[in-house]
Amino acid sequence: MPRPKPATFDKKKIVAENRRARFDYSIEDKFEAGIVLTGTEVKSLRFGEGSIAESYAEVSDGAVWLINSNVPEFSHGNRYNHEPRRPRKLLLHEREINRLHGAVAREGMTLVPLSVYFNAQGRAKVELALAKGRKAHDKREAIKEREWKREAGRLMRDRG
Repeated sequence: MPRPKPATFDKKKIVAENRRARFDYSIEDKFEAGIVLTGTEVKSLRFGEGSIAESYAEVSDGAVWLINSNVPEFSHGNRYNHEPRRPRKLLLHEREINRLHGAVAREGMTLVPLSVYFNAQGRAKVELALAKGRKAHDKREAIKEREWKREAGRLMRDRG
């Protein structure tokens, strides 16, 4: 029997984060995926450059692809540099890919990258979320709840 995965992933150095995704989507499940990169892409990410703000993932041909993520060209990359917005393959187990494909096809869910980071072994990883889009009233409710928690914390701190 396989060992259960930890609730949180071992993030050593976060390179890019998609904070807007947690507001726009209600997150159902999270996955940790490896990412196929070229040498200059890795160097660019290690310098802390890169963005996943407008990116998404899709399942096609039995593989998961990260679309529209921006990893700028490496400054010393010369002719071996990479294309900044190319589709990048994500590495997942076949069982996970099938599960993601089923959820996206049947249930109308979306694959959203939450963060790109380097783990303790120095490998580039993507935290991928299986999410459902929120409606405007859900977003307003989330804002109210967040402001109430902030106000309650402020009151507790003031009264000691």
